[in-house]
Amino acid sequence: MKIQLRAAVGFAAALAMSAGVGATALPAATAGPVTPQLKLELATKNVTAENWDGDTSVDLSLYAVAGKRAFEVRAYRTSYDRPISAWQVKPGPDQAIPEALVPTFDGLKKFFTVQVVDAKGKVVVDRKLDFCPNGYEQVRRRPDAPATSPYPEGCGWNPYTTGMVWGIEKGFAVRSFDSLETKLKPGSYKVITTIAKNYRDLFELPTAAATATANLKVIKGVDEEAHARKLQTRQQQSQQQQSKAPAPVKPTGRALLGKPSGPLPDLQSLPAWGIMIDRGRYLDFSATVWNAGPSPLVVDGFRQDQNEDLMDAYQYFFNSAGKQIGHKQVGTMEWDPRDGHHHWHFTDFARYRLLDQDKNVVVRSQKEAFCLANTDAIDYTVKGANWKPGNTDLHTACGDRGSIGIREVLASGSGDTYVQYLPGQSFDLKGLKNGVYYIEVTANPDRKLVEVSTTNNITYRKVTIGGTNGHRTVKVAKVGVITEPPPDGDEH
Repeated sequence: MKIQLRAAVGFAAALAMSAGVGATALPAATAGPVTPQLKLELATKNVTAENWDGDTSVDLSLYAVAGKRAFEVRAYRTSYDRPISAWQVKPGPDQAIPEALVPTFDGLKKFFTVQVVDAKGKVVVDRKLDFCPNGYEQVRRRPDAPATSPYPEGCGWNPYTTGMVWGIEKGFAVRSFDSLETKLKPGSYKVITTIAKNYRDLFELPTAAATATANLKVIKGVDEEAHARKLQTRQQQSQQQQSKAPAPVKPTGRALLGKPSGPLPDLQSLPAWGIMIDRGRYLDFSATVWNAGPSPLVVDGFRQDQNEDLMDAYQYFFNSAGKQIGHKQVGTMEWDPRDGHHHWHFTDFARYRLLDQDKNVVVRSQKEAFCLANTDAIDYTVKGANWKPGNTDLHTACGDRGSIGIREVLASGSGDTYVQYLPGQSFDLKGLKNGVYYIEVTANPDRKLVEVSTTNNITYRKVTIGGTNGHRTVKVAKVGVITEPPPDGDEH
């Protein structure tokens, strides 16, 4: 497009020169081809996919590329009773996005239309796919683009997220969507991907920039061992995304006795979610504690000489410029040798209890120690929110048996979710009467961590228990307009 614009300007200049010195100069070219703010591009137009027992996974290597300015969308809800409001951030007035296009924080709904056409011209696949601009593969598409992208990776999936930022840095590209899972026989096809018309109109995207066509060849998969190796490599690459911070050797800076004067974290609990009956008698649930404050929660552990299974835990504090100004001992970290763990847990981060109708404790979860991790984006619009909590020197490292010290972090705007389904962590309903109960989630229960306020640390989720012993039922009270997904994630 730059070549076309340069040619237009050169043509106008040539006309002016040919008119002679005394001639009236023609007006300079004031308009040329407009660079769209978003464009679809294929890494290659020829794609090969394998058919395995009738199933075909098509990786188009299709990217959405931002133009001369960043493509940024923000979404927010003022309360759980209200729908999500979304808008595109751009020069001048922001562009409001209709509520129907952003019903959740998972991204822009039905953003793409994908059609697969066979060799006879028949449409054999017709799909509507969502779009998460916060792709995990954020790469520069132009050499003049900024060195890094400030935008988060991944879209929010926690049902109680309140604020999200989606974006593609100018000149950057992100994958448009994951692989297309379908059933295609071996043969030749064309795959036509188009940004839906309502989004083209909303974001003023030319149809040509919003369309990409790939040639697809489907072959029969025959090498099962190679297929298994490919899956194993993908899993290993995913695991390697979790990096570890250098182990601290001793507390640094001055110890603080009172409350620090700089910005602090603010731990808040979200309502319990993903609630269900398991094995006929156990009440499973997910619980999230998040940091709404302008400062990260940074806790370092230092191994004790007298007890090889304990570390002394220190919380660190920073001024408004991000400079460390002090620390305070806030308890311990303990080694967890159980299967599925084998890492260090910070004690007293949260507490889960089942209360009766009068809010008396009837069952308490044995989950009391935690490996802090930024598992969920809860509100990336809060002051100090870290949009990329995995890409910072202050990041989570749960350590191993040989760690002499570790650092665990909960970044501003992010939450840490635990799924309570293991024995002792889920609530055993044996012998409990049918009736109304409350799942209580408490952050920082012993007030050891220093934070902005402790008045917002507790939430209650109303449930009604029914059925008989071994065949219990649960009815969960709705929170505002939230529609929850089933529980997801791993115990950590």
